[in-house]
Amino acid sequence: MTSTKREFTSVEICAGAGGQALGLHNALFRHLALIEIDPNAVATLRKNVEGNAEWEDCKVKQADLTQLKPLDLRLELGLEAGDLDLLAGGVPCPPFSIAGKQLGRDDERDLFPTMLDLVEELEPKAVMIENVRGLLEPKEKFQGYREELLERLESMGYEKCYWEVLEAKNYGVPQLRPRAILVAMKKAYIPFFAITKPEIRPLVTVGEALKKTMKKRYDGVDDPRADDMFQKWLRQASKGVAPTLVGGSKKHGGADLGPTRAKKAWAALGVCGLGVANDSTEMERLESQDRDLFAKAGPKLTVTQAAIIQGFPETWKFSGKKTAAYRQVGNAFPPPVAQAVGEQIIAALKAAREAGVVAPGWEERVLAGERERDSELLFKLADLSAPVIPEPADRSSDREGAAVG
Repeated sequence: MTSTKREFTSVEICAGAGGQALGLHNALFRHLALIEIDPNAVATLRKNVEGNAEWEDCKVKQADLTQLKPLDLRLELGLEAGDLDLLAGGVPCPPFSIAGKQLGRDDERDLFPTMLDLVEELEPKAVMIENVRGLLEPKEKFQGYREELLERLESMGYEKCYWEVLEAKNYGVPQLRPRAILVAMKKAYIPFFAITKPEIRPLVTVGEALKKTMKKRYDGVDDPRADDMFQKWLRQASKGVAPTLVGGSKKHGGADLGPTRAKKAWAALGVCGLGVANDSTEMERLESQDRDLFAKAGPKLTVTQAAIIQGFPETWKFSGKKTAAYRQVGNAFPPPVAQAVGEQIIAALKAAREAGVVAPGWEERVLAGERERDSELLFKLADLSAPVIPEPADRSSDREGAAVG
């Protein structure tokens, strides 16, 4: 029987709508804090976490990381340096995305240094950082910057487990979504980590992933075309996985499923990528079923269906209006990928614990404690072994008597 006890703790920065958090939760980490700046994403985290008994110790904190002092965070969470098992974060992608200017360290949104400041203060046993593939490919582009980051980690006592591109479709996510994942651990734990990518899992097609929810959408309308349209969609959607979902920018237009190339890939799967569908209530109110379900290009996806393509369960709820909710989905880290990596980290932590390795710095703390105890013991032994010298007798009366006589 598999244990569901949450023995290892985590803190996550740049938590977004909770993709990485949910994956690590499913890997059985116990979150102490999820930190995010975007108000819609914070509302989503609170909607799913607060009041949920499985997340009872988790604090959802809205904060600008550039203004958050690492020491203040550690004290707020009641942690000693070295107590935390995992510090995780999906630091902002634009500085390294091939879709942007790739300014790297010169981009004000680069939070890698901030993440490492937190590592230095919290001293977690493990570190997990997620970003876009552009940080690693082409290899030469940011090689110098990557080396600087690894050197700083090494100076703090960490060693790289791997820094690789993981493809979401290899972990049960019905989507092409390559992400660069860095895992590092305190050196004492490295021998217990399997220095390989997580084991590949069976492919899930768009049709498999969305069959239940799409059938429910078509069954919910009174239209003679519904069954034929559903069957046609299912045949096409079962041919493969989706292109990468794109969250888009707050500065540009409404939600859609990506650029022209992505829209063509969606069309091959029987999905219209020109927008996001209304949910059933809104579709009925706005009379948008022809647009959302019966368009020549095929049905549009709802926010919930886009989230399923991203690897979220149907039960995870997103806050905000349709466009704001979709952007949270499109910018998320697929939970199954985070879970696969999280399970590797937990396996290493468990193996190290069974081998007698405890928190980083334990040797110094144990030795300091032993020295203090030894000093106390020496004082006690000195007291016990010292010769007992009686107090000199008060003989003043004798002297007085002799003088009188």
